[in-house]
Amino acid sequence: MQIGVAYSEPDQQIWLTLEIPETATLREAIERSGLLRQFPHRDLDTQKVGIFGKLAKLDAPLKPGDRVEIYRPIIADPETVPRREVEGEE
Repeated sequence: MQIGVAYSEPDQQIWLTLEIPETATLREAIERSGLLRQFPHRDLDTQKVGIFGKLAKLDAPLKPGDRVEIYRPIIADPETVPRREVEGEE
């Protein structure tokens, strides 16, 4: 089956389409993607991951067309950072 894997760094966004076995889990898809070799500082045991924007466990089964996402830690608390005003909005 075909799925997508998405990951981004501040200066780089990656979107991969993979062909994986029907029985593959979220962890297996990430490992097959090669992203852990490309970004060795990412640790799946501490990193949050999800499917289509919803947190999921590494042993979650996948369905055809799923988008696997690897999330980075939040570096700023959105409640304490002032919003930037968008020009033209009132």
